[in-house]
Amino acid sequence: MLPRLSLRGRLFLLLIVPLIVVAGAASFARYIAAKHISEELYDNTLLAVALTISRDVVLSEGDVLTEQLLDELTTALGDPVYYRITGPGGSFVTGYSDPPDIPLGANVEGGTPVFFDSTSLGRPVRAIVLREFISEPQFGGWVTVEVWQTVGQRLALSRKLLAQSFMLLGSILMTASLILWFGIQLGLKPLLDLRDAIDQRSADDLRPIRRWVPPELRPLVQTANSLFDRLSRAFALRDSFISDAAHQMRNPVAAIQSQAEAAMSAPTEAELRVRVADLVESARASSRLTSQLLSLERVRGRSLKEFVQPVDLVALIRERVRAFAEAQLRRDVDVDFSVTGTVRPVECDPVLVDEMVVNLLDNAAKYALRPGGRMEVSVEFTPHTVHLRFADDGPGIPTEMCERIFDRFFRLDGDQSHGCGLGLAIVNDVATAHGGTAHCMSDGKGAIFEVTLAR
Repeated sequence: MLPRLSLRGRLFLLLIVPLIVVAGAASFARYIAAKHISEELYDNTLLAVALTISRDVVLSEGDVLTEQLLDELTTALGDPVYYRITGPGGSFVTGYSDPPDIPLGANVEGGTPVFFDSTSLGRPVRAIVLREFISEPQFGGWVTVEVWQTVGQRLALSRKLLAQSFMLLGSILMTASLILWFGIQLGLKPLLDLRDAIDQRSADDLRPIRRWVPPELRPLVQTANSLFDRLSRAFALRDSFISDAAHQMRNPVAAIQSQAEAAMSAPTEAELRVRVADLVESARASSRLTSQLLSLERVRGRSLKEFVQPVDLVALIRERVRAFAEAQLRRDVDVDFSVTGTVRPVECDPVLVDEMVVNLLDNAAKYALRPGGRMEVSVEFTPHTVHLRFADDGPGIPTEMCERIFDRFFRLDGDQSHGCGLGLAIVNDVATAHGGTAHCMSDGKGAIFEVTLAR
């Protein structure tokens, strides 16, 4: 895992590290190849020297090599050359008496040189053993020629080749690093320009980004624009909530203050009780208004992506209807509940759906149901949607008002003592949040509220 570097540093590392690895492998391979060629050249030269020495000794009838020839060989090869010639039967002919030991198992055949590495007088040497058949009167038979040479010049050449490889590939890596760095700087310039453009914006500037960006950055810009759009809507909802709350709470708070002051100046205990009762009723209305304002804001600010889950919608609604029916039984109101279609779990936010059902039932209890009345609640499952139906036999709603009753703070009678006009607005927002709709129908003999939730 890469360390927490900048994008520039990550790109540079991702590009330069493989180049360094490849360069190191190439340097090693070049060194091995050069070393192999160097050894082959030196071995061939050593073979030529062995043949030269054997011919010179034969021509000189066993005399040692001249100092001039040894000096010329040393000058040509860069390292001292030592030799030993053994005649037929292993008789010493000429040369040095302490040659390096031939490796065990080495098979020296006639006419085939054998090369090996060894030590002589404590120094590493490269040696060759060659057997030749000489048809001379004095050396008639197989003659063994042993030539060895110190390897200082070979090692120096290998080190030189290795240094050249490092210098060559190092200069290539330095050049590639500079090109990569400036290339990354130039390639990331649109991203840096985008960063600077966003940085210059104020906290309230949530306009979509319209500037040109490379194709690779367009998904990022589209996501940022989508976020700006969601933030704009969220801020608009927040501002709307603050405005609505300030507007709606101003009068109730002022009324509570006035009633409290009036209660303090009540001339009699009876009058005090009356004024305190009015104060309590105003406090309850304010509490109800505050609760519904918060419920409306929760519906609008809640993200379904975080809370949606498979829900047993029938069980959820049945539980609410049962509690509602028990409360209405004391008023002699009959409440029915029915289910049609194939029951299945529904993907929804259970908290919001519960809030919607509570508001529909509460709205019916306040404005529609009378003693001896009747209400029917039904759930219908279709292949792609779920329909919720709440029908009562109350006074009904004027046809021209069936759409407006879902507006915030809208009340048919203008009386704030029973509600604040937010219950049906919450119902509409919950249905919309679930990809559905909320409708109202009335024929003057009751009202029917239908809510459709998309599957």
